Amino acid sequence: MTLKLTNLDELAGQLVVSAQAYPGEPMRDPRTMAQIAAAAVIGGAGAIRVQGIADIQFARAAVEVPVIGLWKDGHDGVFITPTLRHALSCASAGAQIVAIDGTRRPRPDGLTLAETIEGIHANSNSLVMADCGSFDDAVAAAEAGADLIGTTLAGYTGERPKTDGPDLELIAEIAAANLGKPLIAEGRIHSPAQARAALDAGAFAVVVGTAITHPSTITGWFKDALSA
Repeated sequence: MTLKLTNLDELAGQLVVSAQAYPGEPMRDPRTMAQIAAAAVIGGAGAIRVQGIADIQFARAAVEVPVIGLWKDGHDGVFITPTLRHALSCASAGAQIVAIDGTRRPRPDGLTLAETIEGIHANSNSLVMADCGSFDDAVAAAEAGADLIGTTLAGYTGERPKTDGPDLELIAEIAAANLGKPLIAEGRIHSPAQARAALDAGAFAVVVGTAITHPSTITGWFKDALSA
């Protein structure tokens, strides 16, 4: 069974690097993702976030920092670790923290968010990160027992506009509410300055993915700048 992560304070002010590739991409291989995760740790990442059972297993073997694991199933609605079965599979694969959809939307297996979180806590040693899309999501997730609150889905659920960068207004609003759970800023953080701004807005830690681990997108940014 996965060793329980007991001291979340170790993540305070840390950079969490999300190493994910989409199906069909050249880097869509668990070994590659684990190598990227290991490289990110060398650069100073305090934790790693990966998608897929094999990716979790390979990442756990490659790094000694906490691994946040998730399982994307589908593309619309609730698809980030959408059911308790998905969550427990991530936990069994070695994720010390399981990231799940933390919105108030109906879940595919019919369980409530609170029932899902309770099931994860009861059947594994993993903590739960609730990927939220709004302030109301964050409040509900905290009340449901989530161990960490993320802004991962801000701008993707229809409750808030999709900002060009991180949703600093939402981060500040959740932080000011003092929900008693570490707030993880995630979503469209594309520069060191934006990461710092998210931390200054009240985030406990910051997740960066695309800007560090997705070369196709990064290359496109440079190409677009040269073509403008």
